[in-house]
Amino acid sequence: MTVRAFWRAAKVEGAEPPYDTIHFKVLYPAQISDRQQPFVLYPPDRAKAPFPVVIFFSGANCDSLMYQWLAVKLVERGLVVILFDLVLDTNPPGNISLSPGIDMAAWTPGLYGTIPSALALPSLLSELENLQSEGLLANMLALDRVVLGGHSAGGRLALENAEQRFFSQVAAAFAYGTSSAAFVQLGYAPGTILPLPDSVPMLLMGGSCDGVMAYMSEKWNGINPGDSTTSLIRTFRGAISGGRDNCYLLILEGANHFSIADPVDLTTRSSFDFPATQPEAQLRSLMAEMIGLFIDAEVRQQAEATAKFKQLLETENPLIASYQRK
Repeated sequence: MTVRAFWRAAKVEGAEPPYDTIHFKVLYPAQISDRQQPFVLYPPDRAKAPFPVVIFFSGANCDSLMYQWLAVKLVERGLVVILFDLVLDTNPPGNISLSPGIDMAAWTPGLYGTIPSALALPSLLSELENLQSEGLLANMLALDRVVLGGHSAGGRLALENAEQRFFSQVAAAFAYGTSSAAFVQLGYAPGTILPLPDSVPMLLMGGSCDGVMAYMSEKWNGINPGDSTTSLIRTFRGAISGGRDNCYLLILEGANHFSIADPVDLTTRSSFDFPATQPEAQLRSLMAEMIGLFIDAEVRQQAEATAKFKQLLETENPLIASYQRK
């Protein structure tokens, strides 16, 4: 499988100029002939079409390049993946930074759950319609099988907006290093776990050495003890009603907050993460396999992937601390 990509740009409704333009990268399975030419966009591998689409939300102040390794792995499975970068003037005003496109108003009491919280998602879905109608990927996208994925704050957006009342195209969601624990600074009682949509399959992942989650749980969410996994486990148990056996919680042994990123860029943030205690290349390999199998099983309905996903979860593995299903 050959992975190729092209760039596009779009306006984001609700964002103020000049912070109203999203730049996104479309990675797709390509077919390259023996007559390769430089500076040419190679055609997609039609044998793999129609392609389900993964839209990935980066963590706050995290360049999308940090997740390209994962995008490549997913494209090699026959998916199209969208990575994007959006610079916003966020709350408080003057805090200009890379953002997964958080609508802070949607997180406040009274509004949470009634409106989408992902500012960029409507624009990206509209652009997918454009890609479907003309150009390189015309008529090759499975737009009724859009998967939302993300890391940290972006992972929270992926889970919150996997709501078919808002976006009927969304078929599943996955996230690493996040929870639905409410921020006490927005007026919530300490320890509040907010509900998540429950109409599509979900895969929630976290690391046993996630220092960012530990800090946020205690300082921002009022959860004691402020450890790496309590808020994530409480989210899985309390925010999702489940009952269909297609929602999963996976805790990776020794993984920290940025084990999903490669390379890690810490120049725009102060790091209070814990050290990873397992080889991070092995952790990333396991994450990519689990995410890919989850999509193949729950979105593509591949029986072989379903069996392999179950086997990987239930086979003793030093990189898996625990898993749950509901």
